[in-house]
Amino acid sequence: MITKKYKYFRSLVLAGAAGLALTPVAAHAQITAPKPADDQKPGDDQTDGGLTEVVVTAQKRSENNQTTPIAISVLGATAIADRHVQSLLDLGDGAIPSLRIAPFFSRPGALIVNVRGIGVLADSNQPARDQGVGVYVNGVYQGRPQGLGTALFDVENIEVLKGPQGTLFGRNTEGGAVSIVTKLPSGKFKMNTTFGFGNYGAYQASTHIDLPEAHNLSVKFDGVITYRNGQVKNPQPGQLDFNGYDRRGLRFEVLWKPAPNFRADFAFDTSYDATSTLYLQQLEAATGLPATATAAAIPAGRLANIPNLLQPRRASVASFGVPQQASVGKADGLRLGLDWDIAPRITVKSITAFRRLTQTQYDNGSASPSLQTPPTTANPTASFLLATSGGPYQFARYSLAPTRQNQFSQELQAIGDIGRVKFVAGALYYLENVQDSAQAFNTLQSTSADGSTFVVRQIDYAAQVVQRASHVTTTSIGVYGQGIYTPPIANDMFHLTLGGRFTYDKKEGTLFTVNGALPIRPVNGVNVSAAIPLNASWSRFDPLVNLAVDLSDDIHLYGKWSTGYRSGGANSRSLTYARFNPESVSIFEIGAKTEFWNNRVRFNVAFYAGSYKDIQLDFSGLYEDIVNGVRVTTTRTTTDTVNAPGTGRVRGAEAEILVAPFRGLTLGASYAYNSVKIPNTVNPFPLAGNNNQVLNVAIPIYQVYTPEHAASGSIDYEVPLDGVKIRTHVDANYDSGFYVNYNDPTIDARTGAVRYVQPKGDPGFIVNGRLALSDIDVGAGDARLTVAVWVRNMFNEQHVFYRSASPGAGVNGFFNDFRTFGIEANIKF
Repeated sequence: MITKKYKYFRSLVLAGAAGLALTPVAAHAQITAPKPADDQKPGDDQTDGGLTEVVVTAQKRSENNQTTPIAISVLGATAIADRHVQSLLDLGDGAIPSLRIAPFFSRPGALIVNVRGIGVLADSNQPARDQGVGVYVNGVYQGRPQGLGTALFDVENIEVLKGPQGTLFGRNTEGGAVSIVTKLPSGKFKMNTTFGFGNYGAYQASTHIDLPEAHNLSVKFDGVITYRNGQVKNPQPGQLDFNGYDRRGLRFEVLWKPAPNFRADFAFDTSYDATSTLYLQQLEAATGLPATATAAAIPAGRLANIPNLLQPRRASVASFGVPQQASVGKADGLRLGLDWDIAPRITVKSITAFRRLTQTQYDNGSASPSLQTPPTTANPTASFLLATSGGPYQFARYSLAPTRQNQFSQELQAIGDIGRVKFVAGALYYLENVQDSAQAFNTLQSTSADGSTFVVRQIDYAAQVVQRASHVTTTSIGVYGQGIYTPPIANDMFHLTLGGRFTYDKKEGTLFTVNGALPIRPVNGVNVSAAIPLNASWSRFDPLVNLAVDLSDDIHLYGKWSTGYRSGGANSRSLTYARFNPESVSIFEIGAKTEFWNNRVRFNVAFYAGSYKDIQLDFSGLYEDIVNGVRVTTTRTTTDTVNAPGTGRVRGAEAEILVAPFRGLTLGASYAYNSVKIPNTVNPFPLAGNNNQVLNVAIPIYQVYTPEHAASGSIDYEVPLDGVKIRTHVDANYDSGFYVNYNDPTIDARTGAVRYVQPKGDPGFIVNGRLALSDIDVGAGDARLTVAVWVRNMFNEQHVFYRSASPGAGVNGFFNDFRTFGIEANIKF
């Protein structure tokens, strides 16, 4: 197995070397590594106690964030430690207001990443579908939402680039990009080790070791472990509790500098991410619907004498015990970066990478019996409880969805400047193979004579068949260029940027299992059993125009127009493998980046508006569809993805302010308003009560996973005390709540009128804090000790961030995490 992993190293080296040999000569200003963020504290490197410079790489070169004409938010290593961020999922509390991160339904092993509400596809957890925000680690695109929840290594910066990044980053960055940059080997002997403990049986340990440079080689090792028991008790003995995790990772990196103008950087990483699902609570009982002139009444379920089924407050114990095992993600990768300064102002780069992952998904988060209506002709396999007297009633739906993926990418870059033009030119080749399968079945049943008592037993599911399976190969080729011209007028205060990228995408695959057998598909007007192929390709050009103006050394304005897109694909939850086209966004943005009061205040603001076309929307049907005029039933909810007609609109505003009134104190605040208007769209599924015909009436569509208003604030205070330092951090994060489903759950089958309104998640307000005693001399050379206590969700605030409902099932949802706290010690030398 180990030999198989390393067999790719030789191909990486050869591909990277060949890439450099074939790269055309271009010009570039010398790239310098960003300043280490973990040593940046309020007032560092400033004799007057002002703010430190933040270095970003958003334009493929290291630049001061204040002079980079892009809306960017940055979390450095200190901010990550202060907020006790162990994985990207911990940023879901709103540290960066325009960034939303949430688990895919109840699965922390697969994440939904969203910037400005653009590119949000609720179910991108499939081989032929992509998210609209690209996540990059050291310049390498992470192709799947699975694997994004792993523990973070020794992070330098997390840069959130807001708005379309189609020119420099390419496909699937229409909402923006999240770029994670880790620390390079320093060539000096260093050690940075942390260990700690917390409630819910939590513990963590990490170590980062740099070895001295020898024979032009610098080596670095990173190791990370973070563990927490579940927060909601699973009453079934021997089964995992809900909402726990066990994450581990190792990373090895070597930096080779055989000459002053050449650098080779090789890294290998491997990670293990085991999580248990979140617990879906029954919040409200079903209400049912009254009969109308065009629709029959829908009866509500009843609670009888079992009130514990309803849990309107955050529960610490589930209503029922269920089978629950860890969902395990395993990922590893190789990266080879080559940098060659072929002339004083010319650098050519190559980034070659191979990654692979496996992810099991065992989702029994819907453990509580849902209070649903009885089975009907339109819904013959529905699970329900207490809708009528008698039984048995099956519930606790276990959803299993393993995924395998590997990807190879090769990117070539020429970065430089010639005279008054700075530019980046490059090309990218990306190849991805993904396969998944899925099965879902109820694991428990209850028998009750009068709806007041239960006999619960586990259902035998050993013989359950795979209900859907597919595989896809994605090939993407991109060529891009961007130039920044500074004309010799007005003291060089104007900077015009022009850029563009051409991309060709192709997806080839097959849906080869539906309901444990070959799918049913129309062939020459007749439905036959056969695998459904996918063979689709698209090409795209994404331009960028940006005009920046330096009013002074501290005031920078910009106006930008840019576009981006998300790839098309196919929905493997569809009985027909329904295909959809790419969606695209075009945005105009104006912004200002300013500093004043002798570099003690930094204020950045951006306003944007634009068009949103061919928006990819999911619609679900209840266990059936009409295929070539024939009704086909299934044991799973079926979902089709369609492109919304017409043009949607996006607009918003973002502001960030940072103030250092005196040495040691830093105050920060940020706010985001994000609005997405999606055209009304026809539900493609036939509706019961409409003679099984599609209702050709466009219905309202909601903005999902995107609060309209979000804000964050922080206070950092550092004071010297007898040779040590006391550091205090507090941050508060607010959002106005968001929808998780695009449309209302019940529409009148004849008129299109809304009969049951989609509920919205609660507003959230989370406060985190950290108190540290740092720079303690331990009497061993320059070794320094830091001891800290931390808390997340300090006031144990609770809110339902995910809420869904139907008239027959009632309201259910996921609550945010309970308060967590702990103590940790860090030693550096």
